[in-house]
Amino acid sequence: MFRNILIPTDGSKLAAKGIKAGVKLAKALGARVSGLYVIFPYVSPFYTEGAIYYVPGMSAQESRKVYEKQARKALALLEREAARARVRCRTSFVTAGQPWQAILRAARSQRCDAIVMASHGRGGIGGLILGSETTRVLANSRLPVVVVR
Repeated sequence: MFRNILIPTDGSKLAAKGIKAGVKLAKALGARVSGLYVIFPYVSPFYTEGAIYYVPGMSAQESRKVYEKQARKALALLEREAARARVRCRTSFVTAGQPWQAILRAARSQRCDAIVMASHGRGGIGGLILGSETTRVLANSRLPVVVVR
């Protein structure tokens, strides 16, 4: 059925539920997993009429190091879960302004058969205003998407 399952993570507790479900599914199907963490691009300090947005001491290079450390930490959970379940696993991180697009690109480039990801389950006004990466993946994916809550 599925041979390679993409499991995106943002390092949250909710994403950990998606990781566990994805690895469990992969184990049951004899599939491998591909983990993905999306790093947001560096935004340089900018000034507006009423405010200055600035993070002192964070150059683009320092910012990249911090984000890569977060990515490795988030992906380490997937690697541990996969190792425990004896499921083959590879992980990567990419920089992208739109995580849902990066998830779909990664699924294509890594030849995944399915995507397993967690959803915060925001509905109503919260979902409308904040949007949802999961909703966007669901709306634009040609692959089956398993949503874990």
